[in-house]
Amino acid sequence: MDDRRNRWYYPNMALSGPIPVFGLYGEGRDFPDMLHCERIRDRARRHDWQIAPHRHPNLHQIMLIRQGNARITVDGRARDLALPVLLNIPPWVVHGFRFAAGTEGYVLTLPADGFPELLGEDAPLATALSAWGACATGPALDPLFEAILAELVRDDAVRPVMLRALATQVLCHAARGLAAPAAAAAPARYAAHMQGFDAALHGHLRAGWRLGDYAAALGLTPTHLNRVTRAMAGMSAGRYIEARRVREAQRMLAYTRLRVAEIGYALGYEDPAYFSRAFRRQTGETPSACRRRLAGTDPPPAAAGRNG
Repeated sequence: MDDRRNRWYYPNMALSGPIPVFGLYGEGRDFPDMLHCERIRDRARRHDWQIAPHRHPNLHQIMLIRQGNARITVDGRARDLALPVLLNIPPWVVHGFRFAAGTEGYVLTLPADGFPELLGEDAPLATALSAWGACATGPALDPLFEAILAELVRDDAVRPVMLRALATQVLCHAARGLAAPAAAAAPARYAAHMQGFDAALHGHLRAGWRLGDYAAALGLTPTHLNRVTRAMAGMSAGRYIEARRVREAQRMLAYTRLRVAEIGYALGYEDPAYFSRAFRRQTGETPSACRRRLAGTDPPPAAAGRNG
């Protein structure tokens, strides 16, 4: 059995109770390499081809499932996957798998903050990769994953540059594949609305604007703004706003000396207790615990709430 710190998942985990939170190699410490890649069979077959529902706080995963049979559970909903398929699994998404024995594929794991130019809030791929998704894929990706595996065992000055270049190509394939269905299904004007929404969030996040304020600034009804964000980002406008506020709160906890309550007030939360609950719902830890962890004085939370 793998060392506890080095698991994707707990193989015999019960599905009731809080969703487990853990990371490859363990969260709270520096990621031991710039990325990690392995074949599905090398890990899954040692655990009866099942991965119980779990989530990663700071890790972004891209999975290529090439052949076999696979069933994914995301946020409590199970569905069969049509192979071959490319999966995008951002941090904090609750996911689990049941594979048929012998299923072939790859898993690429990236520390989200290690690739800000690709996964950062303002990165060009951020909109497409911010929510979980699946898309069909062709044979072009297999050589990229194999090249990453080969590069991981090298030890020279070129290695990190090559790994970043190969990972960039994989993420670009995922973003393009995921964006294509959304673009086809959503009217072209949705993209312009989404850009305007992001600009408004950037300018007014600390002003305590509500959903109705953003909708009015964009000349939309709240209902239509919800429709836009669900089509483009895969979540409601309210959840999108809260996610952005919590990310800003994390920055303020890390880079300012403001008290937790002051940060909540600055971001439009009138009740410090509600701010703490909203923060924990998104991140799995309280603002105070987050600040201690970022300061290196506390380990990460062992588990988050069901709705984190």
